This record gives sequence, C-alpha cells and structure tokens, in this order.
Amino acid sequence: MEAAAARLFGTRTARALDLSSGPGVGEDRRRGRGALTNASGRYEKQSREAVDDGWGTIDELPELATTVTEEKARRIITRNDSPDLSFDRSINPYRGCEHGCAYCFARPTHAYMGLSPGLDFETRLFAKPNAPDLLEKELADPAYQPRTIAIGTNTDPYQPIEKTWMLTRRILEVLEKANHPVGIVTKNHLVTRDIDVLSRMAKKGLAKVAISVTTLDRKLARSLEPRASTPPKRLEAIRMLSEAGIPTAVLVAPIIPAVNDAEIERILDACWHMGAREAGYVLLRLPLEIRDLFREWLVANRPDAARHVLSLVQGTRGGKDYDSTFFMRQKGTGPFAWMIGRRFEVARNRLGFNKRTLRLATEHFTPPPRKGPAAAEQLSLF
Repeated sequence: MEAAAARLFGTRTARALDLSSGPGVGEDRRRGRGALTNASGRYEKQSREAVDDGWGTIDELPELATTVTEEKARRIITRNDSPDLSFDRSINPYRGCEHGCAYCFARPTHAYMGLSPGLDFETRLFAKPNAPDLLEKELADPAYQPRTIAIGTNTDPYQPIEKTWMLTRRILEVLEKANHPVGIVTKNHLVTRDIDVLSRMAKKGLAKVAISVTTLDRKLARSLEPRASTPPKRLEAIRMLSEAGIPTAVLVAPIIPAVNDAEIERILDACWHMGAREAGYVLLRLPLEIRDLFREWLVANRPDAARHVLSLVQGTRGGKDYDSTFFMRQKGTGPFAWMIGRRFEVARNRLGFNKRTLRLATEHFTPPPRKGPAAAEQLSLF
C-alpha cells in the first residue's frame, strides 16, 4: 500500500498512510469509518501528528466514538443563487455526517469549525436543536415567499443520530402544518419512519424524496459508505415510499470512473422496478480536502487501479482534480464524461424515467402565526 501511495502522493504522505506516523489513525480505532486520516483543516495554523512518546498509549486508545455537540443556530434556511441548482433554499439540521462516505463533498465544511474534514467530519457532529422553532419563525415572516425547501443537500438528514434527535422529523411537522413544499435527498432507510408525514404532504403535492444509490455491491458500499444503509435497504426504501404515494427519485451519485460506472444501467433498472420514476446523476467531485481523502481511499481499497481511476477523473475535469465551474461541476467535460451522460440518458429513456417531472405546489402555503413582541405590536393596531 505504501508503494501505491508514494506513486500518487509522494513519499511523505505515503508514510502517513502507512498509519505509523502523520495524521493516520489505526484500523482498529477507525473500524466502520470512511476516512483513513484526520489531518487538520485548511484554516488551522498548526497540523496534528500522532507520536508515540514511549508509554504505549497510542496502541491502547479506544475506537473513535461519535459525539454530538448542540449548536445554537441563528437562522435555519440557507439561501443560494447558484444557477445550476434546482432550489434556492435548503435546511441542514446537522453538521458532519456519520455515514462516513469517502467522497462526500460536504467534508471541507468541517474546516470552518476548526476540525478535520477527515475522521472528525464523521465522528464529531453538530446538531441544531432549535431548528424547528427557527423554521417556524422564518416561515411566519410577512416577507417570506414560499418555494421548495431542499433537505439533505449538504449532510444526510437521516444519518444515524436522527434516530434519537429527530430534528428532521420535527422540521417536516412544521412544514406540513404550514403546507410548505419540501424535497429530500438521503441514502438512509430511516426516511421510511416518516412515511406518515410525507404521504400526507404528497397528497397535496408538497413532498418528494430522492434516494441516493451509489452501488448495488454490498462490499463496495461497505468500504465507500460505511455507515449508510446497505443497497438492498435503499431499494426497499424506494419501494416503501413509492407504494405510500410519495413521488420517489433515484440519484446515482457519485458516478466514479472505473469504480461504479459499470453499474449505471443496473442501478436504474433496479430502482425503476422498485417504483422510482425520476432519475439523475452526479459525477464524482473532488474539491479541497476531498482530493487527498479520496486518494487515500483508493490506495487502501483499489491500489492497483488507483492511478487509472484518478486519470479518468482528471480527464473529466480538464486535466485537474476538480473544476467548480457552474453547470460543469455536476457532469464534467471530455469524452468519458460525455459517454457517462449518454449511457445514463439511454438507460433512463429506455426505462421511462423523467417522463413527467413533478413540480411541488406552493399555493397551499399557510404562514405560521407570528409569536413574540412583533406579533403583539401588530395585534395592538386592531
């Protein structure tokens, strides 16, 4: 493994990936995690390095446990003006994601918290317990204009900690009460817990769900997305959601050249038969720290094919690891990216996906009653 790492990174990083020095964390401690290392975030002035001081403490450290810190958010609806996104507002009830996907493009955001986009991102999480109250307040603003709110655009709203925190559930309850449209993206079967709320909203044209299916190979999924639901459970989620009358889509994401691109047609076929009727895809993105984190995953899991995979990835990004240009960042450019697009298009059309794209309703929106001094002042006028 060190030889493969040296070819891709250079000798210094190869030593770190040997997990005997540098930011590497031993396999016994990171069992069930996606990243191999825990390098400092890009904004930190100091870097971390594991050093054995002779007392043997490094070998006796426990496995990395998931910790959750409460974050008191000031606003919960995040706005964007990106021309290549189908939504202009989103909600993320959590920072970090326990799924530990090696390719997750949200990992670099942990650097804003002074933490590593590596193992910190999947073990040191943040929850926003005031999210439902903030949402109700923001929806009650007289200036608010309803448009579909996307949930799951950064970190997964149904990651394992949602079982106990139930923030996504409470957010959906606020949206349902206000008759506000919502679109959800997840790769966790836990979304089926909220079928009761989602089905009621779907009857009014207020809800749709996209399930991300990266691979049908359980072994590949285990190493690539260690704590996400298994491929069979995701297919089951599609079936349960669609049978409940909830419009369900499949998102083949990310498509990784020479890793899972051979599965495009099989994934679409399986999801169609489970009830999905819309489909989309995203080509692998490697911004900022993801570049090195994904290289590490390749060295550990596909050492013989690592150089070939990276060459194909760079071929879809104009020779670079990543190109953030709008409209290009999701699909890539070049012959290989073109071939991926055409294969997806042919399979999608053959099966009958996207014959009708659902546009969620906004005309039913009923703002929550205003609370606090502003509401009292308004009532005093009458």
